[in-house]
Amino acid sequence: MAGPSAADVKALREQTGAPMMDCKEALVESGGDVEEAVKILRKKGAASAAKRSGRGTSEGIVATYVHNPPTKGTMVEVQCETDFVARNEEFQDFAREVAIHITAINPSHVSSEDIPADEREREREILTEKAKQEGKPDDVVEKIVEGQLKKWAGERALLEQQHFNTEKHESKTIAEMVTDIAAKTGENVRIARFSRFEVGER
Repeated sequence: MAGPSAADVKALREQTGAPMMDCKEALVESGGDVEEAVKILRKKGAASAAKRSGRGTSEGIVATYVHNPPTKGTMVEVQCETDFVARNEEFQDFAREVAIHITAINPSHVSSEDIPADEREREREILTEKAKQEGKPDDVVEKIVEGQLKKWAGERALLEQQHFNTEKHESKTIAEMVTDIAAKTGENVRIARFSRFEVGER
């Protein structure tokens, strides 16, 4: 089979933002199947992002979004390694998309690991009591509670949420979007913190 055409490589690069050589190699590996090539590039991007995750992030931006009407809005700090990437339009667009999501969905923490232990324990007690009241056998209560607790934490943790605009972002979680922008920029990217404001709320 002939190698992928320059047009195919260019189209894949435009779709994924991955380097040209990576796009070419992915198309060769997938036998020209574009969908499979995208999966290969995503896996490669995730692996690269994991390697970068230990690197320092001393640069970045504070992105903002104010809803229309202006009754709620968000400020989010997204960090990267260099000011070059901080000025990158795609990086800035990503940060704004995160701010839009936070404004719409109102997560309480960046990661599920940020949820305080006492808050998690209170929820565990509530879920355990509820399962027992429903007459669930003791041997399955723990499994049920663990599953519900994971779901509860995911609903509060930004990184574990699907971006609310599922069509635009292909049902990706915020964590997957972080991996994608890290792969495109070649830098470690992290969401450091955010503040959401809504008129009448404290």
